[in-house]
Amino acid sequence: MTVAPLLGLVRAVQANYYRVRLGQPYYGIDELLCVRRSRLKKIGQHVYVGDWVEVSHPDWQGQRGAISNVLPRRNQLQRPAIANVEQVLLLFALADPEPDALQMTRFLITAEVLGVEILVGLTKADLVSDALETLWRDRLRSWGYNSYGFSITAGQQWQALLRPLSNKVTVVCGPSGVGKSSLIRHLHPDGKIRVGAISEHWHKGQHTTRHVELFPLPTGGWIADTPGFNQPELLAITPQQLAQAFPEIRQRSATQPCQFDNCRHHQEPNCAVRGNWERYPLYLSCLAELEAIKNYGVDTAPHSKTKTDRHGAQHQEPLLDPKKYRRRSRRQQHQQLTPLDTEEEVMDV
Repeated sequence: MTVAPLLGLVRAVQANYYRVRLGQPYYGIDELLCVRRSRLKKIGQHVYVGDWVEVSHPDWQGQRGAISNVLPRRNQLQRPAIANVEQVLLLFALADPEPDALQMTRFLITAEVLGVEILVGLTKADLVSDALETLWRDRLRSWGYNSYGFSITAGQQWQALLRPLSNKVTVVCGPSGVGKSSLIRHLHPDGKIRVGAISEHWHKGQHTTRHVELFPLPTGGWIADTPGFNQPELLAITPQQLAQAFPEIRQRSATQPCQFDNCRHHQEPNCAVRGNWERYPLYLSCLAELEAIKNYGVDTAPHSKTKTDRHGAQHQEPLLDPKKYRRRSRRQQHQQLTPLDTEEEVMDV
């Protein structure tokens, strides 16, 4: 008699262990601590948070099991590593740290490529004036996005997110220090979620979330807390996907198509997209980055870093070439062979 495998949702991944929430409880147990079967490892099958998996050989007494198969994914986000996302909640702070249009655009592009719903939240509204909050909300609306402005520490405006989050798998993304973990702590008060403070010296968020984890919502659905990162990568995006990731381009293309189907909206004649709209220079910057990687393999890594002094002022400092300026370790120095100086010494040997 063949026993049907158990189905479950991978809620968290830590080291080589996976916390799998079962589709339905068995013997009063709704979650198992699982490992990945060696067969999956041999074929290179990774298991991500958000994956629906088959669990075999359950040990109900020890509440353990083994993942034997990964069901097909709806989509996959590389950074943070999570699968089967239904919508993305992008959080940006109105102050401390201040919002940056290019940084926000790169996050929006990453979410657009997934082809899911996008929610935008502007946190720390209590630290700025109503006029500044309205300015940013109007600015985002001109980009093609509606936004929610709220404070997590003051008032109850964040509760407006409960309805759009219900019964969906939502991943929260954004720079460090914007309040991702604090918001999830309000949405899931029973969870033990670490919350960090803004660095007084660097005036930036500190990394408090170390791994991706799904938390159940009281209204149904799941929300994922993710580690913060300040510069999303665009390596896996094609120039065509980049253009479709801008609502402004989609709107202009629908009204009047360009002369060429493969128009890059840069220097092509009779382009309906090229024009005076706010994020067009940001689009060109991202396009140049993608084409440099694709066509020439150019290293687009930054050659300078931003340094912040004790007064909060920022300035650029060039990065040194580690192969040229880095000192060799003592171990490497001892391993270096001492060359022979003269032919006579060679002959003596």
